[in-house]
Amino acid sequence: MTSPRLLDETDPPAILRNGLPDRYLTPDDIAEIFEVPKETVYQWRKERIGPLGFRIGKYVRYDPADVRAYVAHRKGADRNAA
Repeated sequence: MTSPRLLDETDPPAILRNGLPDRYLTPDDIAEIFEVPKETVYQWRKERIGPLGFRIGKYVRYDPADVRAYVAHRKGADRNAA
């Protein structure tokens, strides 16, 4: 289930068609989207197994397009494994 904070219907221009905000996402956003602890998001980044993130100064950010690509890749990998 996606949080109301990410899908704020009072600000439609800020939302992309796939339900992700029209802005770079934070590790907190990624944890909320995937319903995992924030520590898991940092572990994914360290092991290079999660969505592609990048640094802006000392902050990690995620492009919504990269998050969608990661989900599509995982769906394809799961389909092929089944």
